[in-house]
Amino acid sequence: MTIRTKPYEFAQHVETEEDIKLYLTTFLEEDGPQGFIDALGHLARKKGMTEIARSAGVSRQNLYRTLTSEGNPNFITVSKVVEALGCKLIIT
Repeated sequence: MTIRTKPYEFAQHVETEEDIKLYLTTFLEEDGPQGFIDALGHLARKKGMTEIARSAGVSRQNLYRTLTSEGNPNFITVSKVVEALGCKLIIT
């Protein structure tokens, strides 16, 4: 018998703005900057890469490429994606 699996969608239960904030904060605290980038990728895929890319003012292909573990997005791109997800980067 073959067991069929499918990739786990990390952001599948993230629905509200508060959920998004908690999700990003948790990934940043637990996995550092790369975890934060991974979380941005999860959320962008959930919301729709095309919509997030358009809102952030970047190309969809560039967004896919930069929001991976091999990607290296610059701060401006990260900031634009965070804003496209309805959040703000704040230092406290």
